[in-house]
Amino acid sequence: MSDPPSRSKAELDREFSELYRSHLRDVYSYAYYRVGNHHDAEDLTEQTFLQAYRHYERALRESDGRPLRPWLIRIAHNLAANFYRDRARKPQAAIEDAGLISAPHTTETLVEGREELEEILAGVQQLPDDRREALIMRFALGMDNREIARALGRSDGATKVLLHRAIKQLEGIVSQPEPSA
Repeated sequence: MSDPPSRSKAELDREFSELYRSHLRDVYSYAYYRVGNHHDAEDLTEQTFLQAYRHYERALRESDGRPLRPWLIRIAHNLAANFYRDRARKPQAAIEDAGLISAPHTTETLVEGREELEEILAGVQQLPDDRREALIMRFALGMDNREIARALGRSDGATKVLLHRAIKQLEGIVSQPEPSA
């Protein structure tokens, strides 16, 4: 069996540019939900695409025509894990991200909605890594179970169970009454 003819560098670069344009938002969103601030998310996004570019030709050969989005998210997942591992070795004070609230709103419903969102995002951060990852991929990126399974290196069934447990655990965290001060 012979290998398929190799693509030219220009053709690979053109294809990678299309992959980049198609998935930049997903990779950035994933990174942002993982690290919680724009600066680090931009860095992780850049690192993800640099690493992807280095291994793009091999990924094309091994993908058998399947979409490469789960592969990109897997790279971002691994880089985010390294980010947290490195941060644990060198603790630093986090600077609050001023970009989260661009303009104050006065309506009560917007405030309540923002508080609920903050509560949910705080609850997501309390989940074990694999559950947090699965929820981010499912609800922030809109990935289906099969894509999530590929990105996390799990079976479709295990991914379905993981998502179910993550949602149940998050519901439990969010529904707990806040402790009185």
